[in-house]
Amino acid sequence: MPRLVSRLALLGLLFALPARAEMTEIAVAQQYGASFLPLMVMERQNLADKHAKALGLPGLSVQFRSVAGPSVMNDGLISGALQFGAAGPPSMITLWDKTRGAIRAASAITTYPLQLVSRNPAVKTARDFSAADRIAVPSVKISTQAVMLQMLAAELYGDADYTHFDPLTVSLSHPDAAQAIISGTAGVNAHFGSSPFYEQEMKVPGMHLVSSNYQILGGPATALLLVASQKFHDANPLTYRSFTGGLAEAIDWINADKRRAAQLYLEMAKDTKNSVDDIVQMIADKDYAYTLRPAKVLRTAQFMAKIGTIRQAPAKVEDMFFPEAASLQGD
Repeated sequence: MPRLVSRLALLGLLFALPARAEMTEIAVAQQYGASFLPLMVMERQNLADKHAKALGLPGLSVQFRSVAGPSVMNDGLISGALQFGAAGPPSMITLWDKTRGAIRAASAITTYPLQLVSRNPAVKTARDFSAADRIAVPSVKISTQAVMLQMLAAELYGDADYTHFDPLTVSLSHPDAAQAIISGTAGVNAHFGSSPFYEQEMKVPGMHLVSSNYQILGGPATALLLVASQKFHDANPLTYRSFTGGLAEAIDWINADKRRAAQLYLEMAKDTKNSVDDIVQMIADKDYAYTLRPAKVLRTAQFMAKIGTIRQAPAKVEDMFFPEAASLQGD
């Protein structure tokens, strides 16, 4: 009888223990620019750990890694080396399709214009680009900027010629692209970039705006999404909620005081080329928004399906997001 009691006590203890401890150390990938400011706020203020403790986790350590383009981020998310990534919609859409939904978006991070600029005086519109031009994008073919160029080519030359600009593109991180186009090196004379690099480039005599993702998509569009794997989401619900809760708080913190946020950006990015006023002007612009709500993501996915970049078009934007994002009412 005592042996039976001890066995029952042991079984009770086993059932009382959680099936698997949640991850308390995670890695997050980001790139460069003011669009990543919410993640910088999270890092500086340790917001993920704050939300983890509020949810009953002992603590959450987050390693923020800077990468030059989406390729490294995509590989990390698939392999499990990264738990979250900040990626453009085309990268997320490609991963969602490639993994059959095993990679999804949690929310948007930033809605802002991506600007295509040129210092070639012969290029007045996108139709004027020729074999003599080189357009820098974060990653050829798969970055948001590369897909925007494909959408622009389809609009100008027809769907069959959507790769019209592909031979002109070269892969460079935004800092390297800005340096190349400003100095006139590496043959780069155009850049499809983002803030604050766009503003730096426009100070160069002869630099001019050719197009933007807002023009191509017909309105404000999400430029950055928070992405994770279904496996991580399902196995670590509290860790997932801790990070996404921290992101929401960071966005609220930025929107409450843009000058304070601009100062933090300069410190975290080690940006010596811009002033607080420069950054405030960028992030307070009417076309710039830190928001969780996704915009124009479905339209981008439908285009990618039409040209065969992905195999299946989502029926609705929610198909590509985790269930928690339904309340955001994105498009």
